Amino acid sequence: MNPAQVPADEFSAIVAAQLATLPGWVRRAVQDVAILTEDEPPPGVGPEHGLLLGRYHGVPLTRRGHRASGSLPDTIVLYREPILRTCRRVADLPSRVRRVLLHEIGHALGLSEERLRELGVG
Repeated sequence: MNPAQVPADEFSAIVAAQLATLPGWVRRAVQDVAILTEDEPPPGVGPEHGLLLGRYHGVPLTRRGHRASGSLPDTIVLYREPILRTCRRVADLPSRVRRVLLHEIGHALGLSEERLRELGVG
């Protein structure tokens, strides 16, 4: 199968499987963050150059106080189509998803792009 043919439900299952392999402390740290998948980023959202593979939207743990009652949760969104375009083989997909997931979790934990690059997930 060509990576471009991976359906949304299979992609979501890969994301869930990769999340389940992360250490318990990481999963606990983002237990209140909604982890979603979408086909593409919304129009006008993304970097000037390159593909937007994922996005964290919220207040990082390092700056968060108490969440206001009734407020929406922070979110991490992984964009299926751009991620698929970066994979040559379906076998490459789990590791790519893991890298994007770790990158966005890093933002949720308050890490900068520079620090994520230093850690190898930038």
